[in-house]
Amino acid sequence: MKRKAFTVSLEKNPGIVVNVIPGHFTTSHFHLTHYLDLDDLKTNSMRAREVAAELSLPYLSSTLIDTIVCMEGTEVIGAYLAEELSRQGTSVLNAGREIHVVTPLNNVNKQLIFKSNTEELIDEKNILLLVSSVSSGITIKSALECLSYYNGNAVGISALFNAFPETSEHRINSLFTSEDFPDYKMFSPDECEMCKSGRKLDAIIMQGGYTRI
Repeated sequence: MKRKAFTVSLEKNPGIVVNVIPGHFTTSHFHLTHYLDLDDLKTNSMRAREVAAELSLPYLSSTLIDTIVCMEGTEVIGAYLAEELSRQGTSVLNAGREIHVVTPLNNVNKQLIFKSNTEELIDEKNILLLVSSVSSGITIKSALECLSYYNGNAVGISALFNAFPETSEHRINSLFTSEDFPDYKMFSPDECEMCKSGRKLDAIIMQGGYTRI
């Protein structure tokens, strides 16, 4: 699969690059035609800082933010994003303010929860939700339900990749969309065109990577 891989750069910042692998992939809910390797953007400090700078733009002068809630391994970006949002500047709404960065946990029922000592960072606070990618919307829905339970006020959602922004229930500020990746498609397992053509699965996508079958 890697021999067919290609890269896609963010048009307004070519230093932000995503590695893309075509194939027949499955998640717990869908089959996909491409695997997007976002790990370098989340773990490389230099890249994460650049990503944070881009993601901060929609909020700098307009949105008061108390806490950034990070999902899917975006904590490094979240820390830089808090730095960008609170930097000094006449047009920076959060200049000089403290912005906390937290990550929810999964309980035994796989429900998102916050530890008791971090609940105060969510309760009646303005929350920016940061995720790696949005495809089915299940992660976003679960996270928003969690924030609502803890009385948090979601004032923004940001993602590195949003598969289908035109069908998203919520406004999501993202770096990349499926329009940036030629022929990107997502299918429910029973409607997968690759399965119907007899093409076998190449790999299973899970958090942090994929496993070949």
